[in-house]
Amino acid sequence: MKYHLVTLGCPKNKVDSDGIEMLLRNADYRPTDRQQDADVLIVNTCGFLEASKEESISVLQEMGRRKRKHQVLVAAGCLVQRNGAEVLERVPKVDGLLGTRRWMEVLQLLEQIRRGKNRRSLERYTLLGEAELAPSVEFLGASQTPALLGDPAHAFVMATPRPPVTAGSAYLKISDGCNAPCAFCTIPSFKGKLRSRPLEAIVDEAVALVDAGARELVIVAQDTTDYGRDLGAPNSLPRLLTAICQRTDERLRWVRLMYAYPGHVSDELIEVMATQPKIAPYLDMPLQHGDPRTLRRMHRPSKLEMVYDHVEKLRAAMPDIALRTTFIVGYPGETEEEFQGLLDFVRAIEFDKVGAFTFSPEPGTPAAALPDQTPDEVKQERYARLMELQQPISLRKNQAQVGKVLEVLVEGEGEIEGSGEPLLLARSYRDAPEIDGLVLAPGVRGVQRGEMIQVHINGAMEYDLVGEPLVTEVFSSKRATPIALS
Repeated sequence: MKYHLVTLGCPKNKVDSDGIEMLLRNADYRPTDRQQDADVLIVNTCGFLEASKEESISVLQEMGRRKRKHQVLVAAGCLVQRNGAEVLERVPKVDGLLGTRRWMEVLQLLEQIRRGKNRRSLERYTLLGEAELAPSVEFLGASQTPALLGDPAHAFVMATPRPPVTAGSAYLKISDGCNAPCAFCTIPSFKGKLRSRPLEAIVDEAVALVDAGARELVIVAQDTTDYGRDLGAPNSLPRLLTAICQRTDERLRWVRLMYAYPGHVSDELIEVMATQPKIAPYLDMPLQHGDPRTLRRMHRPSKLEMVYDHVEKLRAAMPDIALRTTFIVGYPGETEEEFQGLLDFVRAIEFDKVGAFTFSPEPGTPAAALPDQTPDEVKQERYARLMELQQPISLRKNQAQVGKVLEVLVEGEGEIEGSGEPLLLARSYRDAPEIDGLVLAPGVRGVQRGEMIQVHINGAMEYDLVGEPLVTEVFSSKRATPIALS
């Protein structure tokens, strides 16, 4: 039996897909890159924005169009959790639905689909003669499609393997769900409230990921800084990070923190980041806007003095820290004066990295029903002005790295356009995977993906650095084995 798995959306989806994939492998399924060769087709969908929803539907529809009679098509993930009925309506060839909270029951779902196809029966069954299907299985639509969408009957704590870390970097999810009341966000509607994983389980996974080849661990959640609050222990992130650093050996070079929430960046967190050598001096703190009036309509923290205080403390403790944020432009009611407030805020802080999005009115969110929706042409014009402002700031920040020697994690190789000369692609501590820039080393080939080398920086662009590798020790993994996720 073979499977073909497609993952859409954010790194948190990637972690869930890793678990699905290894459960399948342990059940003697083999992966294939070719849809036509697979017995099981799985799409781990994204449902965060309308655009991502439509992309997920499009991928499912294409798979359904090419699906052969013997193949099983499963829609999994956020879009399924958000609106499984719509998925079935628009992609009738889907055979099963697997929600965000039930990915660990993929084998049970596949067995239910197989039994249903063979017997056209909804009777209870046992999986491979051993495990009973969770009683909360639903059957949706005219075809009574099996779906696992609700909360599992029991908390999932058993070990689940993750694949070897061939690229040197791995995402480590510490919680799921979110308690923030952001008016524009759909995540709580399908992810639910914050659910933190047990600290020991996370640390065990971190150790195993390093054994599997990870040089970098990227800490992710809907809100990493809220970790532990649901367990009665708010501000637990510093303790978790300390435990990860202490329990892992020198093969782990960077622990990178993403998705920090303003107001939750405590003095204890800053101290741990500054004093633990493995924690990269990098922080991603999505702020969404820089004008208090817009932030209040977003139901976001609106005291900019708090943000200035955070930034001052972070830069005092870690002078080389790279700060990343994201903003939404064109939010309902955003006046030109409010947008200018955002621009002034960006000028004042001078973030190293800025991501920007135009507002998307998501059905079911309070923001979608607000008056004074911003016209699309105004959104695009403001997006362009924001990025035009940020580009010279990013360039100055990168130019400050010229002359330094940075340790980089090799991402792969490419070619220089026009000449065909080799080009080494890497990242420094200043660059998170997939969303930030690269360190480019022209004329270099033969360095394995996932290795860490020293590079002398001799050039800078708005988003990328250019450098020359030095003849120094290469930090590379000698072990790469599947690991257990608890």
